[in-house]
Amino acid sequence: MPDIEEIPIRDESIRLGQLLKLASLAEDGIQAKEFIENGLVKVDGQIESRRGAQIRPGSVVSLNGQSIRVSAG
Repeated sequence: MPDIEEIPIRDESIRLGQLLKLASLAEDGIQAKEFIENGLVKVDGQIESRRGAQIRPGSVVSLNGQSIRVSAG
């Protein structure tokens, strides 16, 4: 199992597109949108196709072999 980086968030949830930028998995919103639309992003092991999906602490988001876990900041 690869190392999973913890990404703290201030609020109770964060939109998937914002999270990808916060975690430096995407350079900007356009790149985040492309990753999501192309089915490259998984949330808790399931492909997520909604950029505005609400991601909550405890969720694991994976992209290109990198995984991050959202934690409460």
